[in-house]
Amino acid sequence: MKITCAFALAAMVSSAAYASNDSITIGLITKTETNPFFLKMKEGAMLGATVHGVKLLTAAGKEDGDYPAQIQAIQEMVAAGATTLLITPSDAKAIVPALDEVRAKGVQVIALDSPTDPMTAVDALFGTDNYKAGQLIGEYAKAAMPLKFAGQPLKIAMLDLSPGHLVGARRHNGFMSGLGLAAAGADSSELSVTAETVCAGFSQGAEKEGYEVMASCLKSHPDINLVYTINEPAAAGAYKALQEAGKEAMIVSVDGGCAGVNNVRAGKIAATAQQYPLTMAAMGVDAAVAYARHGKKVSGYVDTGVTLIADKPMPGLASKDTQAGLNACFGAK
Repeated sequence: MKITCAFALAAMVSSAAYASNDSITIGLITKTETNPFFLKMKEGAMLGATVHGVKLLTAAGKEDGDYPAQIQAIQEMVAAGATTLLITPSDAKAIVPALDEVRAKGVQVIALDSPTDPMTAVDALFGTDNYKAGQLIGEYAKAAMPLKFAGQPLKIAMLDLSPGHLVGARRHNGFMSGLGLAAAGADSSELSVTAETVCAGFSQGAEKEGYEVMASCLKSHPDINLVYTINEPAAAGAYKALQEAGKEAMIVSVDGGCAGVNNVRAGKIAATAQQYPLTMAAMGVDAAVAYARHGKKVSGYVDTGVTLIADKPMPGLASKDTQAGLNACFGAK
């Protein structure tokens, strides 16, 4: 596990502080360094570190689900003097013992975007309301599908993240709820299934796997007309599979990254729910500095917001167009 450092350009010192800013070390651990979402999160943390004049250590797994690399990074960062860890857990349960160990030593731990299981394994969670994000695109599809596929029954393909992943389940079940179908609540890690969901598979949030799942679904269900995807890379893969098969379906997704918003503009994705990883990370650095200087930890859940992005607004649904989405993609609202 390689840990990199980002140093501030100008240190700020307070005589009343527990620590001067240039002696503060913060750790950021993301799931991967390939997903644009996590790259923007890293950018937000580095920006916050520069503003505050603190040292930032960063690390990531090789792929989504690589929790052993995250555990190694936890241990190495604390050994290097990190007093706060900001982490997007690759496995909500598997990393809990490592977090328990460092929290017992007084390290503050803030989850970004993805909760732990149990949520009490961290001091706080800064992230999107993922159930609401799913609901927004479900509500959009409910309003838009009769206009695009009038008289056709729903035939849905679900391109999920991975088994047992709480963020993935929240988006999935929120989408089902927004669409008006039977769905589990926000605290369930089970993926709801109804007669309308004719095909499903795990995309790992990647374009290649999204393409493979969608291509497989179309072989057995060529009449699919609505596609839910866990994120925009998976949506890009689904769109490619649909194009190759000569089929048309409405795709909705979550993330609101620049590439994804451009795909909404191009008509490849009908709508997406935009979230703000740069904000999550910048807020995390603020909280880390406050803890190092004043000894007060943050607690609980902080909702960092979500916005429906679509160029074809639906009556009764609040949304913003792709220009607004591009102005804010993965950044502050």
